[in-house]
Amino acid sequence: MTTTTTTNTPAWLLQPEVGLCPCGCIGKRRKGSFVGKTLAGATGVLRQAMFSEDVAAGRGLLQRLDPRVKLVTMVGLLVVVALVHSLPILVGAYAATVALAVASGLSLGYFIKRVWLFIPIFTGIVVLPATLSVVTPGEVLLPLWHWHGHTHGVTEQGLHGAGIIVARVATSISLVVLLTLTTPWARLLAALRALGVPKIFVLIIGMAYRYLFLLLDAVDDMYTARKARTLVADTGRGEVKSGRRFVAAGAGTLFGKAHQLSEEVHQAMTARGYTGNARTLSGFRLRGVDIAFTLFAAALAVAILVADHKVGR
Repeated sequence: MTTTTTTNTPAWLLQPEVGLCPCGCIGKRRKGSFVGKTLAGATGVLRQAMFSEDVAAGRGLLQRLDPRVKLVTMVGLLVVVALVHSLPILVGAYAATVALAVASGLSLGYFIKRVWLFIPIFTGIVVLPATLSVVTPGEVLLPLWHWHGHTHGVTEQGLHGAGIIVARVATSISLVVLLTLTTPWARLLAALRALGVPKIFVLIIGMAYRYLFLLLDAVDDMYTARKARTLVADTGRGEVKSGRRFVAAGAGTLFGKAHQLSEEVHQAMTARGYTGNARTLSGFRLRGVDIAFTLFAAALAVAILVADHKVGR
């Protein structure tokens, strides 16, 4: 006797889910927790830091240079950029930083977004009032209003001045980003110490950098533990209140942990003979590529200053 067993798929599994309608007439769209969004941003910072270490370990142009050479040349170029008053020269200097990023194997999109996402845009917003005729008189290119028979708006002189500030900030940040992305953090600190930067300054920078990631990791663990022990999800105003309570309590707990950990870390470092000097496994050694890049940077700085002087006449 043969018995045939037929297994039918449950009807509820075959039914399509009701999607959320953009207009909100079907389903309910729930906003994400602000605590979760903040921690997601912190996790993004950690990912970027790990990505930066991978980039710094590459074999690009700047990665092959001695950190001391990069530090000196970048600081020199920063001073030169601060002295330039010509917008076309600043744009050309920024294009040179982009070319260095490409030669160093950096992702062009990542490099541009990292430079332009925050500070230059904020700088542009700050200098925006300087483009108006009430602040910078001149030829009005975009009339906005009339006052006592005079036309006011955006002037050519104001736009030129704002463009110089934004281009200078963008170029300066690009140089700093190139230095930090192409140099491992430990070697950068060792280069600072080798160039005579005080021990206490290097120590504070190094500890702050390490503590940043340590505290972010501790906050993420605290939030994950809280979510794992939450049986019923809060909705509406209750979620906001519980989130604020968690942030307040977590800040106090994190402060206590950081204070205790700082004492333990300092005692451990002192017991192991730490004197404030940053040390690396491989020493510094100048090579031909370092000398060539130094000469190139010096020639570029002189060319920028000469061109800016001729344009300014």
